[in-house]
Amino acid sequence: MRVLGRPLRKWGREYYEHIGVGFETPTEFTRLTARENLEVFASLYRGQVADPVELLDRVGLREAADQRSGTFSKGMRMRLSLARALLNHPRLLFLDEPTSGQDPVRAARLREVVRAEADRGTTVFLTTHDMRTAEDLCDRVAFVVDGRIAAVDTPDGFRRRHGRPGVVAEYVADGRPRRRSFDLADLGAGGELSALVATGSVTSLHTREATLDEVFAAVTKVSL
Repeated sequence: MRVLGRPLRKWGREYYEHIGVGFETPTEFTRLTARENLEVFASLYRGQVADPVELLDRVGLREAADQRSGTFSKGMRMRLSLARALLNHPRLLFLDEPTSGQDPVRAARLREVVRAEADRGTTVFLTTHDMRTAEDLCDRVAFVVDGRIAAVDTPDGFRRRHGRPGVVAEYVADGRPRRRSFDLADLGAGGELSALVATGSVTSLHTREATLDEVFAAVTKVSL
């Protein structure tokens, strides 16, 4: 196995200068503040490190910088763990359920942080059961079943392979919301979808691609 262009067995301690790791079960010094935790871990690196306060600001913990981490909620501890993983400007970033314990707003913010790292050239390995996170962040997705990779593809590739060509219309009939699927043959002028749209009752149209949740269910069912 080669990592960063070199066989893994030939790497020494300097390997750890190039990687960052964020665990689903956060580990920190609970009697230290968030800032002190980052300063301690920063002292372990020989290369340039990021400013702890700037990192805390990126993950939404700036106001808690001088608060003992032992008082943090699970979500706050996860954000501190992500900040710690980014201290050394890693070239490889391993993250396990990075949005665990976050509300939708904070989860979106953390996804932006991770995407920014990928955009600057960092290779990110992400493990998650949250298909929204996988869809938003991953260029390639692998589904693992019983310790084996059952399928690998891009999110879009999975959606197309497991979906059915066509669209889904949501509309109102008899005062109640309705939902109906249409095949490609129904989409032309004079088709059933055109007739429904002409009634003015359609409230939304979207493609009938499979979601990653549906793909996961299909892949794991076949594998099991």
